[in-house]
Amino acid sequence: MSSRGPQALLSGALLALAVSGSAGADPGALQLAVAEDYSRNLDALFKHFHANPELSFVEFETAARLAKELRELGYEVTEGVGKTGVVAMLRNGPGPLVMMRADMDALPVAELTDLPYKSTVVKTNSEGQKFPVMHACGHDVHITALVGTARQMASQRDAWSGTLMLIAQPAEEWKESGAKAMMEDNLWERFGQPDFALAFHVSAEIEAGKIFAAPKAAYSGVDSVDVTVRGIGAHGASPHRGKDPVVVASQIVMALQTLVSRELSPREPGVVTVGVLRAGNKRNVISEEAKLELTVRSDTPETREKLLAGIRRVAEHVARAAGLPEDRLPIVENKGTLPVTVNDPELVARLNGAWRHSLGEDMLTDYDRQGMGGEDFPYFTIDPPISSVYFQIGGTPARAFSVEAAGGPPVPSHHSPRFKIDPEPAITSGVAATVVALRELMPPQT
Repeated sequence: MSSRGPQALLSGALLALAVSGSAGADPGALQLAVAEDYSRNLDALFKHFHANPELSFVEFETAARLAKELRELGYEVTEGVGKTGVVAMLRNGPGPLVMMRADMDALPVAELTDLPYKSTVVKTNSEGQKFPVMHACGHDVHITALVGTARQMASQRDAWSGTLMLIAQPAEEWKESGAKAMMEDNLWERFGQPDFALAFHVSAEIEAGKIFAAPKAAYSGVDSVDVTVRGIGAHGASPHRGKDPVVVASQIVMALQTLVSRELSPREPGVVTVGVLRAGNKRNVISEEAKLELTVRSDTPETREKLLAGIRRVAEHVARAAGLPEDRLPIVENKGTLPVTVNDPELVARLNGAWRHSLGEDMLTDYDRQGMGGEDFPYFTIDPPISSVYFQIGGTPARAFSVEAAGGPPVPSHHSPRFKIDPEPAITSGVAATVVALRELMPPQT
């Protein structure tokens, strides 16, 4: 007789029923199979990833563990794509090629949660600097769900037909995009260009387990802009002998705020944030220059061009107003761009219908973005254009929002040292939503 208890035996029997093929026809069986897999495998895997985070482009152990998990499920696995990326292929007859991506890097943040499996590691980044590291954005949820999705798709081959491409992407959080690095490593030429592309992000701003897909822009475009204000150095006691770049830079910072408040429509989102103002080495010396580092966010090409042109105009004319000569006007440089993550609205409607039918109306939610975060996922989808949906899975228990509304502790945001996700509903929902979407896009051939 088995030493497992009756509940475990029942769960095992139900799992066998689910993965034998009935999960393809019965949505309840799919959710049951995913819940069982979480109990048996994914819970421990998530805790491993959370406790052992790695920084961008040095995700060696994470990539190796993912490759091992996917190989054991029967996938053709290639490592080292775009430095540390992993590509896993599962061919299951005729039909479309569909890609599902999960990012795997963590952040240089010292974790301050009370989780028993919290990260305490210190890691070296790709530039040789050491930092405490934490999964402060939920990428551990994404890669755990990727393995869960892989297991369900491998065990339910009668429920779909086509080719599945699973991507574990490095360096979503880094200044040099991991998605771009994978594309520059001839991703589509080596593995095939997908007909559809999917990804999800766990969200601390949505109730745990709920699903949301934006009908258009899922994430904003990002431009990283540097403004070098060139002054004329002098003694701090004789400011009239120079042109103080700190004063000019400060005036530029204030003037830039009017680009959003006075030049964009009140209904058009945009952000111009000066995150760095750096100048000088000594209190009684007027320096030769000041440096501003900006992040600029937009949801449309028109807004982007208006903001970028406005930054240059404001910087140059404030300098002119301060009396700086034409050969000492500020230098404005764009140091990098992430495109807007734009969902295919027809595909969003199609997947919403599939989720509603398979998982129930109460699994879907509405959500108004509270910020203008960016993503490098569009490097997979814009050139050539691929129909895609980047959706959200909630990660915060409803009770945490109630406590916050009653004046209690606020829900920690992404990138906070106190960020934490309720893993079971987030991961099981992420797997179920992904499997339903994949089966919708790769129906069985008749």
